[in-house]
Amino acid sequence: MQRWLRLAHGIDRFSERTGRLLYWLTLVMVVIGSFNAIARYLDRYTGLSLSSNTYIELQWYLFSLLFLLGGAYTLKHNAHVRVDVLYSRLSPKGKAWVDLGGTVLFLIPFCVLMLWVSWPMVANSWAVHEISPDPGGLPRYPIKTAIPLAFVLLMIQGVAMLIKQVAILRGISLDGDHGDEAHGGGHV
Repeated sequence: MQRWLRLAHGIDRFSERTGRLLYWLTLVMVVIGSFNAIARYLDRYTGLSLSSNTYIELQWYLFSLLFLLGGAYTLKHNAHVRVDVLYSRLSPKGKAWVDLGGTVLFLIPFCVLMLWVSWPMVANSWAVHEISPDPGGLPRYPIKTAIPLAFVLLMIQGVAMLIKQVAILRGISLDGDHGDEAHGGGHV
């Protein structure tokens, strides 16, 4: 079981690093959005044409990356929205059972379904090198690739959560985990 827990902690570290990179991506998105907003106002008064669809689409792409790639990081930190009345009253093993069931019955099958559904669209986009129809638009195939990538990352983090739930149910201490993170996070 310790080998599995090392794997789970390695996945957690990877999700943590990915999340930290997304912090910087957030800053880049805000800077681009701010520049574009200021440039639009300057365009009205100066006629310099500083703003373009490229900046708008780049901002959308960055937001999409944040939303999609942040799922695994959010799961690792147990920050997905929960509407549970009973969950908070459960013992750690009770929470582990709920999280284990949610992971096996909902999270992993949903990720597999999304991979299956999204892959043909992504493959087609790459095959035709899809580009935005807007003037100055960006290629769409790279951003569409983020969809299956996001579900792979989410599923891998779900596996780490699954391993930790099994350890909790077996009475094994999760070294390095604290608070609600010891329960591995919520389910989708």
